[in-house]
Amino acid sequence: MFAWVETEKPALSTSPYLNGMTWRPQYRSSKFRHVFGKAATKENCYDGVPITRSVQDNSFCAINPRFLAVITECAGGGAFLVLSVHHTGKVDPQQPRVSGHKGNVLDIKWNPFNDCCIASCSEDATVKVWEIPPHGVYKNITIPWKELQGHSRRVGLIEWHPTANNILFSTAYDYQIMIWNLDCPEPVIKNPVRTISHHPDVVLSLSFNTDGSLLATTCKDRKVRLMESRSGTLLRESNFKTHRASKVLILGNTKMLLTSGTSRYNDRQIALWDQDDLSAPLLEDNLDGSSGVIFPFYDPDTHMLYLAGKGDGNIRYYEISTEKPYIHFLTEYRSQLPQKGLGVMPKRGLDVSSCEVFRFYKLVTIKSLIEPLSMIVPRRSESYQEDLYPMTAGNKPALTAEEWLSGMDKGPVLMSLKPGSQIAESFSDMKAVGNSLENSLDTRRSQGRPGMLQLAYIQDQLEAKESKEDSSCKEDSSHTVDDRIQTHVTNGEDLTLCSPPRTENELRLKFHKQQEEIRRLRELLNHRDVRIKQLELEIKNIKNSQSQSSL
Repeated sequence: MFAWVETEKPALSTSPYLNGMTWRPQYRSSKFRHVFGKAATKENCYDGVPITRSVQDNSFCAINPRFLAVITECAGGGAFLVLSVHHTGKVDPQQPRVSGHKGNVLDIKWNPFNDCCIASCSEDATVKVWEIPPHGVYKNITIPWKELQGHSRRVGLIEWHPTANNILFSTAYDYQIMIWNLDCPEPVIKNPVRTISHHPDVVLSLSFNTDGSLLATTCKDRKVRLMESRSGTLLRESNFKTHRASKVLILGNTKMLLTSGTSRYNDRQIALWDQDDLSAPLLEDNLDGSSGVIFPFYDPDTHMLYLAGKGDGNIRYYEISTEKPYIHFLTEYRSQLPQKGLGVMPKRGLDVSSCEVFRFYKLVTIKSLIEPLSMIVPRRSESYQEDLYPMTAGNKPALTAEEWLSGMDKGPVLMSLKPGSQIAESFSDMKAVGNSLENSLDTRRSQGRPGMLQLAYIQDQLEAKESKEDSSCKEDSSHTVDDRIQTHVTNGEDLTLCSPPRTENELRLKFHKQQEEIRRLRELLNHRDVRIKQLELEIKNIKNSQSQSSL
């Protein structure tokens, strides 16, 4: 894009065309100007996934640093797969699933504060919350942790509150938005905390601001509404006729909203709105004449906006500013593979060593493939780039459910992505003091590539494990052989997971798990070997310098 500026007339010029003013293009300086998309290789994709054929305009998958969940096509009810993020390659057709719904699953979302907790909604008019075992799904899960019964028609969308723990929002084809508090002992919850009834038709999208105090929605009547998330009080509503919004996104703390939809001539269009005035958009931009819904994604850390169309192969990305012209086009990623839906990895799961600032997971239905796509800022240095990774929202809740319901609002608890900083753990994992070494290493690996583990961290964990084993031997010398086998072989797993495999599928899963464990140990050993060589070189250099000084 160009921004034209007025300049003074050159003093020595006699050209008649320069008697007034001269126009020159002025380019913006941006560190994200050369961001490029890098698709994963075939062996790093997830192949053979029976992706759902639902026509719902949702993402159909959810990602966190530990697991990937995707809604699958199945007969007799609804189900979704939960795979380890590192378990790439060909997916077993008999892979166990989460299959407790009586109707097709329409949306799934991971709890932002618990990597082992996921919510799903379905055509059976229920929302269910599931607890996933830390080591993955090894048998079909049919009994949820919580079941939410309150909607009268199929539930199409769910969203977790961004800062309060165990607060879930759901909206259904009964035109209601319901707020649920999961901090209760009952396994079946029939009464929501609050019901919001401002919409005359189906709600198409939900979006929170940074601290979760505001909720923006779009409806099938193509209006944008902004309301208080806790009380449901309607603050503002758009009545603009030329833009028909389908998806809405609150752009962090910029006090702006972005909507994607269509113009009066059915061109795909985006519009930017002032959060305090929804009477008319600040900006409208026609994209193309395709028919697929545009999914907007915003990164508040880099102020980058990504637009991906359903059925498209390309992803456009822009930079957002608070001054005119507000949206600055950067470039676009092009691919021949059309996407049915897109999942996004949280920032704490990115590979900071390769300057990765965003990661998509594309659902390619025609190939039954899930393809990771990394957005990378080209940098020559392999060191940590602090200007690319400011403090970002972590996986610790700022509020409990009771605090939020009582009227408190807080921004997210921030964390650093710098290697060697405090390890991000899920909220439930922090309560468990006796986590095994394998769980700690898995969480660590989720923040970057496995080879980038810090040596000091590994040594501390190994020493802690050895001291724990020594103390346990001193305290109780009467442990059985089976107990010692569990300590050394299973890294704290349940004995049920260590029983001999009974079927070919269980044997295959055990084999894949052992291969992953062997690969991780090899990476740790290689990293330690490199460190040992570095220390030997340093000692040699010190000896040489001392000998030269003595001479």
